[in-house]
Amino acid sequence: MERWQRVMERQGNGPPDDIPIVLAREGHHGPVIHAANRTARISGINPGSRVVDMRAICPELQVEYADPERDRAALDRLVIWARRWCPWTVRDGDNGLILDTTGADHLLGGEAAMLVEMETQLSLLGLSAQLAIAPTWGAAWALARFGPVRSICGPDEMGFKLGALPVTGLRLDDDTVLLLRRLGLKTIGAVIDVPRLSLTRRFVKAGLTSNPLLRLDQALGKLAEPVASVDAKPRFRVQSRLAEPIFDPTPYLPELCENLCEALKQAGQGCRRLHLMVYRTDGDVSHVDVATSATTRDPNHLHGLFRDKVERINPGFGFDLITLEAGGVEDMQVVQNRLDGRSDDDLHLTRLVDRLSAKFGARTVTRPILRESHVPERAEMQVAALVKLADVPAPVAKDRPIRLFDHPEEVRVLYAVPEGPPAQFIWRRQTHRVARYAGPERIAPEWWHDRPGTRLRDYFKVEDQAGRRIWLYREGLHEDGRGGDPRWFVHGCFA
Repeated sequence: MERWQRVMERQGNGPPDDIPIVLAREGHHGPVIHAANRTARISGINPGSRVVDMRAICPELQVEYADPERDRAALDRLVIWARRWCPWTVRDGDNGLILDTTGADHLLGGEAAMLVEMETQLSLLGLSAQLAIAPTWGAAWALARFGPVRSICGPDEMGFKLGALPVTGLRLDDDTVLLLRRLGLKTIGAVIDVPRLSLTRRFVKAGLTSNPLLRLDQALGKLAEPVASVDAKPRFRVQSRLAEPIFDPTPYLPELCENLCEALKQAGQGCRRLHLMVYRTDGDVSHVDVATSATTRDPNHLHGLFRDKVERINPGFGFDLITLEAGGVEDMQVVQNRLDGRSDDDLHLTRLVDRLSAKFGARTVTRPILRESHVPERAEMQVAALVKLADVPAPVAKDRPIRLFDHPEEVRVLYAVPEGPPAQFIWRRQTHRVARYAGPERIAPEWWHDRPGTRLRDYFKVEDQAGRRIWLYREGLHEDGRGGDPRWFVHGCFA
């Protein structure tokens, strides 16, 4: 509802606060209420009710249609934005967020101060929030939806604070909630007081959302509730909180790189990627990534990679938080390769590759690698120079010329040796007489790549009268049924 109100205000069609407005979505028996503003809620209109029934209660009710897809997209963006408080966040249903604040609350002055900070920042976005901190996902879910506006629950208080909440706080389906109410179990405390054996007999075959005992054990921490995140929690992360919004993070990058590299150094680690994120005041997040071709923790080098990329960040109306995360973390040991204890920095090939890739793009700087193929022109491929070679399978290298032509060059044969190479051939307007040769090496077509009718090749290593070593092949055989006479090509040269 609040997102819809902001959209209407930006379009200049913001409705007055004293008009009851609801957002509807299609239900099994007609439109049902998806969300309601404050005036509608005061009038007794609740989400999930049919629009027809609510019009009887409130004839002046104004109905608009909801857009659940855009609501989920906005919530997904808010998931990333909420990482300003902790490195791990995930969406909880269609109207909630789960944050793992373990070890992060002290950065904001404690749990109470962190809740105040969260409420303040969300209110600046035009969003109201009910916040709760608890040792388990289930307890935090119940307190945030049915408890006070801000609630902090310790491990020894869960039974007491959850007991007064309605049984709906156990995240059960509607049929189970209705059954528990008919049994007189209207609160979580009432479910706790019932002997477990009685409930076990009734719900022994029920699923997770239909079994109050399983949900109760999850909320109280007696049953583990695995939590999965889209992104892994970063091991190394530093941040800079700003007193007021700014538009350029460049002045803060040197210190962030220094602090991150110092943390990597203390852990004996290095990184191959950096992820820079700025948290905008409008609730969005802008980011930029850089990568390296080798593991490093040099702050000056890493800072230099952002020089041509910071301008790509969209600051919006400004941002008040900058974070820098390390990715591709690997063990990195200090190696002494000079007697005086310093490193040999005469060759900065990896740093040159990093700078060129950062400036022109990762795909513009490539390196050749081998791949599994018998056909010579397919046995090599170009990959981005930033790709770690250990991630690319390395086939066994064969005896191939140091220079392989992109396209084989056809030669004119003057005299041929039976089952052998040409005795003389003309290549590039010069006549070459074969002094010695080795071969043949037969390479058959790859049926999974080549078209039907592709001819096999017989490769020969030959040396001409001038000592030049040439790699040539005969394409096809006499009367092989796949064409006319065999053709000869030069495919490369040896040293």
